[in-house]
Amino acid sequence: MKFDGPAGTNPIDQMRIVGKPVSRTEGPLKTSGRAPYAYEHHDVLPNQAYGHVVGSAIAKGRIRRLDVSDARAAPGVLAVVTAENAGPLGLSQSNTARLLAGPEIQHYHQAIALVVAESFEQARHAAQLVRVDYERTAGQYDLEAQSGSAPLVDEEGKPGKETRTGDFEAAFAAGPVTLDAQYTTPDQSHQMMEPHASMAAWEGDRLTVWTSNQMIAWAVRDLAKTLQMPAENIRILSPYIGGGFGGKLWIRADILLAALGARAAGRQVKVAISRPQTMNNTVHRHATVQRIRLAAGRDGRLTAIAHENLSGNLKGGGPETATAQSKLLYAGANRLVSERLAVLDLPEGNSMRAPGEAPGMMALEIAMDEMAEKLGMDPVEFRIVNDTQVDPANPDKRFSERQLVKCLRDGAERFGWKARNPKPAQQQDGDWLIGMGMAAAYRGSPTMKSAARVRLERNGSLIVETDMTDIGTGSYTIIAQTAAEMMGLPLDRVAVRLADSRFPVSAGSGGQFGAANVTAGVYAACVKLREAVAQTLGFNAVDARFDDGNVVAGNRRVPLADAARDGALSGEDAIEYGDFSESVHLSTFGAHFVEAAVHGWTGEIRVRRMLAVCAAGRIINPKTARSQVIGAMTMGVGAALSEEMAVDKRFGFFVNHDLASYEVAVHADIPHQEVVFLDEADAMASPVKAKGVGELGICGVAAAVANAVYNASGVRVRDYPITLDKHLNRLPKVA
Repeated sequence: MKFDGPAGTNPIDQMRIVGKPVSRTEGPLKTSGRAPYAYEHHDVLPNQAYGHVVGSAIAKGRIRRLDVSDARAAPGVLAVVTAENAGPLGLSQSNTARLLAGPEIQHYHQAIALVVAESFEQARHAAQLVRVDYERTAGQYDLEAQSGSAPLVDEEGKPGKETRTGDFEAAFAAGPVTLDAQYTTPDQSHQMMEPHASMAAWEGDRLTVWTSNQMIAWAVRDLAKTLQMPAENIRILSPYIGGGFGGKLWIRADILLAALGARAAGRQVKVAISRPQTMNNTVHRHATVQRIRLAAGRDGRLTAIAHENLSGNLKGGGPETATAQSKLLYAGANRLVSERLAVLDLPEGNSMRAPGEAPGMMALEIAMDEMAEKLGMDPVEFRIVNDTQVDPANPDKRFSERQLVKCLRDGAERFGWKARNPKPAQQQDGDWLIGMGMAAAYRGSPTMKSAARVRLERNGSLIVETDMTDIGTGSYTIIAQTAAEMMGLPLDRVAVRLADSRFPVSAGSGGQFGAANVTAGVYAACVKLREAVAQTLGFNAVDARFDDGNVVAGNRRVPLADAARDGALSGEDAIEYGDFSESVHLSTFGAHFVEAAVHGWTGEIRVRRMLAVCAAGRIINPKTARSQVIGAMTMGVGAALSEEMAVDKRFGFFVNHDLASYEVAVHADIPHQEVVFLDEADAMASPVKAKGVGELGICGVAAAVANAVYNASGVRVRDYPITLDKHLNRLPKVA
């Protein structure tokens, strides 16, 4: 199905099932332990063996000698895989560093061997017997030290240039009120609940892998390239995933090593990357150094905006595009945006929930508050004054829907923003200093081709098949809701099967493109099936209504199941987007409001309450969408107050590589959270009129927390996270 014009009225608009807060259909399986995750497929094949990953103990250099003789001789060991015996391996387009190193080492904890044994304990013990003689070479591990030499790049890390509109320098110099400030965000780790894990089995030259991966088709493509084998000989299954946040967009060492280990041992092998290994072996969000310059007239209207970002990555890697939102979020005739990328010998930087906008808005939305204070304006009104309904650099290109102002106004009203004292450090509750902060939220909503297959069974039930994944987002449920709405069936008559590479290729889970595109693909497949049903039953497809398990037109009503009386009936199609989708900006908007308390004596920060108001197209399921947003808000609190991967700049690794020292937000850190979705059906987005929301929820949260902390204490911190050492000695005295 080609989507090349605004969506008209269609069966989704009935919203009998779509738009309802349905509980997740797979929820009972997960809460009862019956949903098998990648490492838990204990019964699919007998006689499973276990692999344990050996990681490099240096960050840069080479292996002089790798002695695995003691490991091979250890009890229960079946095989030891290294680069020497793994056979020729390629490098996929999605991996910057090799997933199995040797003799060259590109980063700390890069996999250099896999020990396969009868039990996990035997594999782990034998892995400790591997002896490695390294030749360490000097590396680059300090981002800020390279700020003066890092080249300009584009979004992919290729040579680039500054993006300019108007004359920024002249406008900034002439600005009555200006701001020039630097902000930093640290390296951050995904730390999803389920670490990377895979189980692999060979049958001749055919490979089956049960894994935890967000993008099934990409995994097949990249594994085929790495193993240098035909893609059609690989089957990937990933039906349940315990979180990904972008860290599982691409294949990692577990999937490759499981395949190599299984081939070497002649047995099915399961491999999990341990929690401490995930910090350095897998990917992370890049640290940034951001300079923001703003100029405005006395009326508060921005006349100049510059956002310059520096991030670092392995050679060949891409940048953290923290300037993404600054091109579109606010008006301003004179603009300068640039990305610089330093080569670092740290583990690979890559996508993490809302890459670009999440760290970019951590800086931009503090800068907007600082500018509002200089102007003597309310932060909400300052943002409203600078709203734009068109691309500031290309006024002919508008936004399909943009309700940012309504998000801001509704949020301020609901949160009681009028009660905020604009002067910092004025409100106390005992020994606690109390403040409010806010930030705008922005995230793009990309379109991607997505396919599905729907099958009507003889008993009138429906089966939906697509390689879409559910990373905890509710894919099973919203797909079932879409299909049920389209075919006029109750939800319990729809079964959804996901994440098998034998199914039609979907958009996958990532980049806030999953839900909107995959439901559009299911819509397209259902249109095909509706046509087949109508033809089989002798209806005109245009006139037929699918209602309560029946097909209806005029005075005629026929049970839907009758269409499959002689055998199952299928419909398969994909949603494809024409140039039309490029004519507008498909984006999501929101506003975050936070009340925070800072202890006057200890500097402890407590978030007291939070509100998010979101405009993100049609909300297919308010319950699962709310879960996505409150999870993102929680992640934003962690980014604001605690999450930081500490770099050892001597030896090039992340020191705090466990959850005892990499501190994520937990239940005790999170207060009352409220989420409001504005009524919006974006006809330009897809036939379903939906957009993504899971990444919008994190964008701006950390800045809202930081602004609330400033309003409470009067101490401005521009280097995340806001830890005690950064503000304790500057706190005002409490009475």
